[in-house]
This record gives sequence, C-alpha cells and structure tokens, in this order.
Amino acid sequence: MSSEPVSTEHTLYAPVPLGLEAACADELRALRALRVRPGRAGVAFAGPLETAYRACLWSRVASRVLLRVADVPAPDPEALYHGVLGLAWEEHVPAEGTLAVDVVASRSPITHTGYATLKVKDAIVDRLRERFGVRPTIDTAAPDVRVNVALRGEKAAVSIDLAGDGLHRRGYRASGEQAAAPLKENLAAGVLLLAGWPEVAAGGGALVDPLCGSGTLVLEGALMACDIAPGSLRGYWGFAGWLGHDAELWERLLAEAAARREAAVASAPPMVGTDVDRRAIGLARASAGRAGLSGAVRFDVRDVRDALPPKGATAGLVATNPPYGERLDADRDLRALYAAIGTRVREHFGGWRACLVTGAPDLVAVTGLTPAAEHAAYNGRIPVSVVVAEVGGAPAPVTAGSTALANRLRKNVRHLGKWARRTGVSCYRVYDSDLPEYAVAVDLYAGAGPDEGRRAAHVAEYAPPATIEPEVAQRRLHEAVATVADVLGIEPADVYLKVRRRQKGTAQYERQSAVRRTMIVEEAGVRFEVNLSEYLDTGLFLDHRMTRGLVRDLAGGARFLNLYAYTGAATVYAAAGRAVSTTTVDLSATYLDWAERNMLINGFTGGAHTRDRADVFCSIEEGIRGK
Repeated sequence: MSSEPVSTEHTLYAPVPLGLEAACADELRALRALRVRPGRAGVAFAGPLETAYRACLWSRVASRVLLRVADVPAPDPEALYHGVLGLAWEEHVPAEGTLAVDVVASRSPITHTGYATLKVKDAIVDRLRERFGVRPTIDTAAPDVRVNVALRGEKAAVSIDLAGDGLHRRGYRASGEQAAAPLKENLAAGVLLLAGWPEVAAGGGALVDPLCGSGTLVLEGALMACDIAPGSLRGYWGFAGWLGHDAELWERLLAEAAARREAAVASAPPMVGTDVDRRAIGLARASAGRAGLSGAVRFDVRDVRDALPPKGATAGLVATNPPYGERLDADRDLRALYAAIGTRVREHFGGWRACLVTGAPDLVAVTGLTPAAEHAAYNGRIPVSVVVAEVGGAPAPVTAGSTALANRLRKNVRHLGKWARRTGVSCYRVYDSDLPEYAVAVDLYAGAGPDEGRRAAHVAEYAPPATIEPEVAQRRLHEAVATVADVLGIEPADVYLKVRRRQKGTAQYERQSAVRRTMIVEEAGVRFEVNLSEYLDTGLFLDHRMTRGLVRDLAGGARFLNLYAYTGAATVYAAAGRAVSTTTVDLSATYLDWAERNMLINGFTGGAHTRDRADVFCSIEEGIRGK
C-alpha cells in the first residue's frame, strides 16, 4: 500500500526482556539499523521501513517492533485525547478496519492505564469518523492496526506496533502446547546468544538440552543454526493492515529469508532434546514438524541422569532450564537434580560448554561446574541467572586461594573435631570468614535418629563489598562450595548455600528457597529438626548452645515461659531439665508448629506443655491482668 521513499527514516523501538538489551542491540546493528541505543528493557534505533521489517523478521530476542508516530503532551487524560486527535490517523488506520490500543505508564500523572486506553481509542475513532463518516471497530486479538502508547512523565510516545503480537510467538507452537514452567521463545534465543551458541554451531558443535520440556531451547537453537528467520513462520503481522505497509518490500524480504534457509539446513550440526516427560517430548516433536525442523532436530524420552552427547559429537553446548521451585512441587529434591546434572555433564561432556538458566543460582554450586560468566535476566516476572561454564574433562583447576581455604578447613576440622567428639557436639561451625577472600561461614551438621550417618554443610556467604567485582565474588563462592564438599567429604547435594546480608525486621526469617530439606540432629542428649534449605537460619542457633544448657540447669521445678520462641529450642531444654510446665509464645504459626515438632521428637507431650500464637507484648499484658 505504501509509496514511501526508500530513504524515509523512522524512529523505532524494540521492547526486549530485561537482561537481553545488549544482545538485541547487536542484532539490530547486524541488520544495519541506525543510532542503536540500548536502554532498560528496550532498544531505540532508527532506519527506513526495510530496517523495521528486517527487525520484525530476524530479531530473535525483541518482544515487538514499534514505529513512532509522534510524541504528544499527556499531563492529564484530556490533553492526551487532544494530542492523539491531532495526529493523521487517516494515514495509518483503515476507516472501516479494526483497531486495538495498548497503554503502558511509568512515572506518569495519568495512573489509570485503562482510562488512558479509552481516551486514545476515542481520539482515533473520532478523527476518522469526522473525516469519513465511518469508524474502525475494536479487535483486541488480531486488529488491522495496533497502537502502542507509552506514558512517560507528562508526555506520551505514540507508535504503531508493527508486530501486532509478541514476537516470541514464532508460529511453531500450537495454542496451549507448553510444558510446565517454560521459557519464552525470545528469552530462550537470548540465552543461547549469551552462551555463544551461534559460534559453537558455526564450528560444528552440537546442542543438547537434557531437560528440554517442550523443546524451546533446541528449537530456537535450530532456527539459529539453520539460518531461519524466526518471524518467517508467523501467520499474523500488525503491519499487514496498516496503511503504510509496503507489501512488495515484505515479499522480497520473505523470499530472501527462504533462500538463506534452504542453503543452511543441509549443514546443520546435531541438535538433541531429551526429557523424562513423554507428553512434553510429543509437544516438542509436533512443534519441530510445524517449523519444518523434524530432519534437523531430535527429541527423545530419556532421564537427565542418562544424558549423552550425540553420536560422533566431540564438542558443543549443553543448555538447559532446570526447575527452580517456582510453580513446581516445592517438595521436589532440586538439589539432587542439580547435582545429577553437574555429575552427568562433567563425566560425559568434557570439553563442551554448559549453560544453565535458573531462578535458584545458589543451586549452581552443587553442580560442581565453575561459572565462566553469569548474566541476569527475567523469565516473565521471575529473576533468573544465565550461568555459562566451560566443562573440563577433569575437576576445576585448583587455585592458590582454594588451596589455602582447603588447608584452613582441614586444620579447623582436625582441631574442632576433637573438641566435638569429647563434648558430644554434632553440629558446629568449622569456618567463619577466616580468609578475607572467602567470606563465608560454614556449619557442619551430623544427623541423628532417622538421619543417623547423614552429614550436611550449611554455607552462608557474607555479601561482598561493592569494591569486589561480581564475577570475582561469584568465582570465589563456587570455589568455596566445591572445597567444602571435598574437604568435609560431603556430597555436593548436601552443601546448602545462603547469602547473608544485613537484615531488617523479619527479613532474616523469610524463605530463601522453595524446597524444604530437613534433618534431625542431636545436641546434649536432645534432638531438633533443622531446616537446611528454606531459611537463612536453620532453626537451631549454634552459638546459643551454652545459654540453652544454662536454661536446662535452672529449669528444674520451675514454670518456663519462652517469649519470641522461634523454633522452641530453649523450651526443649527446659522440658529436658524437668520444668513443671512450659509455655511457648510466638506470632508465627510456622515456628510454633516447628517448636511442637521439636517437643514431640523428644517425647515432651501433654497439657503441661502449651503453645500460644500471640504478640509477645499482648501476651505479657494479658498475663499481668490475669494475676
């Protein structure tokens, strides 16, 4: 429809998932975009309509492509209406076509985006009705033209959404065909770019995802390796009904993309996805068929613990998005899974590169992989880390620092172990930031009763100062975790990592993980349940051991009141010291239930031992009034 001169330059903008701005900027520069400026969650650029179309067709990480119509004043809804009304919508929207409006706001005096959407729609409709006597209708699903309005301060950036729908909708996925906790397609593509997959593929390296779900990482990797434009499979575009659309130009770009695809598919490297979920593998195969990639990728039913490189592949990339507790069964043993991933990768993929996408970066340490790079991104609203590691055929190289840490740990364990055995202590601190390079506290826990013979380490990292580069701090942390596991002879899955920062209010009691891993331990003849995974503190303060002993010595024949009881460890000691009665007070039902379990483990039951969920001050006042 358009007769636009080739030289006409447009102001353009590509929204992008947080963390992938630089990757998107690199894509746009490769597409010969002008004045590329990455910002937060988006990239501004410029160019003729061909550049905009190429971004729609070829960008793997952009969410949309917006073509700026104008900036208008927007101090209030009425000003916004009049500003939009004054724009030449007859050049963009068919008078009897369909229309949709999206509004986003940031630090705008207009806080009701729904009302702003209505005002923008009314302005466009009123302008076209005034000129043609007819008006477009609203279609929010697949309109001829989708208008995007971004409210920033007292201005509004008004744009045409050339994509019309999220660019992550490639066209190979049928509606509803996703496994649990999926990656969006453009995030998956961004992950592969961060991991260097295009370079690995160009060198003939293979791609393996041993927890592939519905296959997004493998499918996006295949689109890259086969030089397939990610937009070439889509059936709907927002510019198709736009009056500025140049159909001839678009058809030429599609033909060019088809020719590139045909030339590249024949030389694609091996790309394999495996998963234990048969349904997910079925979805992945169906998507590969729709994408025309059935001959280029393979999806098999296989447990991650049996993952292997494709036959003949000696190098490549293992990329996967393991579960990390969000929207999944919280009781699932993710630590064991991450440890299994690390073991399999280290034993069978030596010389490869590994990439993990995880919302639980503390679990990366149990894989035994040493990160070479770590990138922050978002999977929807969930913050994730994209961790890239080079997989050696042997364990990670020993550094002078890790050797010093190992020597200090051995010395401490040898010295403190004698004291622990002599005094009957089974849970104690073996390292507390002794070396400034390794600012962690390491507590050793030995199981009792049903957990007899089990050992675990609780590693709490003190947040490094701002003067330490994040990459250096992360490397030292992983070295520390690996060294703790090695020196203490503990399985990586039983090393629990936390980050200890200055806490305010109840922050110290907030969950650190969605996975609940507990152990029964013994101290001075009484037993406790400790929670190694969910909270910053395990439920048993090891440095309060002498105070608890004093409570037992003084409790005989007394009525014991435990305020701010937490998990009731002092109550257990009082009961063990033959207190006449105990009352345990805390405002948290979670900790009162935990305190009850600690009492039951030791056989302290009956009416003499009560719990009260209450504010401590209110409880004291009620007690005073009751006297």
